[in-house]
Amino acid sequence: MSLNKKIVSILKKKKLKLSVAESCTGGLLSSSITSVSGASKIFLMGLVTYSNQAKINILKVPKKIIQKHGAVSVQCCLSMVNNLNKISKSKLCVSVTGIAGPKGGSKQKPVGLVYIGVRKDKIVKVNRYIFKNRGRNYIQKATVNKALKLIHNFL
Repeated sequence: MSLNKKIVSILKKKKLKLSVAESCTGGLLSSSITSVSGASKIFLMGLVTYSNQAKINILKVPKKIIQKHGAVSVQCCLSMVNNLNKISKSKLCVSVTGIAGPKGGSKQKPVGLVYIGVRKDKIVKVNRYIFKNRGRNYIQKATVNKALKLIHNFL
């Protein structure tokens, strides 16, 4: 059984709801979950907050965080997942922000840098990854796979 199917199955058994806030994956994580039959029982919402404006207006990420640390930062990812939890009231929330490339990277923040935040009840964890720069699709898919593993581990 694929990981997304396992997650949907476990969430159904535990009667838990999942919400996702994505940036660099552009809805790919939400799509991965909702491609599973029965996902409507566990999937509450998927927000693609791609622009800084969307992060500020929809997810209520403080403008100061983005100005000081950038949208691709542990601080932004943490704010995204915590505020998604407030908005959605889901027991399990995931946030993703990163640089999928091919442009947009720097020495401090290279293409392939991704932060994934997971929150279950009061437990919050933000992980930092640097995926090999093998193209935009590769980075997006690698991010979704890692996020699914983190969700599974949290369950």
